[in-house]
Amino acid sequence: MKLVFCTNNQHKLQEVSQIMEGKIQFLSLRDIGYDAEIPEPYATLSENSKYKSQQVKNATGYNYCFSEDTGLFIESLNGEPGVFSARYAGENANSKENIEKVLHLLGDAPNRNAYFKTVITLLLDNETHQFEGICKGEITHQEMGEDGFGYDPIFIPMGYKQSFAQLSSEEKNTISHRGKAIALLIEYLNSHLPIRLS
Repeated sequence: MKLVFCTNNQHKLQEVSQIMEGKIQFLSLRDIGYDAEIPEPYATLSENSKYKSQQVKNATGYNYCFSEDTGLFIESLNGEPGVFSARYAGENANSKENIEKVLHLLGDAPNRNAYFKTVITLLLDNETHQFEGICKGEITHQEMGEDGFGYDPIFIPMGYKQSFAQLSSEEKNTISHRGKAIALLIEYLNSHLPIRLS
């Protein structure tokens, strides 16, 4: 039995593959022939994450799947962009446009505290389990680095001087919100389903 990762985002697929390092095998939506975009209609990461897993299960019949929703929460912007992080500058906005909006709204604000949060929903035989990862840090005044994706060039994790986009993927995955949530997912799967996931 293999899990299905409910995303069409190639950046997330690559990052999760790196984090799992072969510990848990999974299929992508493309692998199972599911090409539809999955909406994110709710106001919380938890609800959106759960909704995506349920949608894929209902559409494909796969009872073993997981999904995630991630947001960047900035204190000086009253928690924005939050659940709307992927489309902060508009429904069809790209990462560059989202970053530009954040930096414009922040301006020279002295409080640049922020955190990333990921919520993963695991669906196994109609039971749901959720895992959460948080990474605290601050927003830069300008983009730093060329790697990563999303808001990585403007987020410096706590205790570091480099942005996520300047860190190696191995270092980022060790401390990131998504890395922490995936670690909890792997721990749960290994303790509850060691044989079925081998």
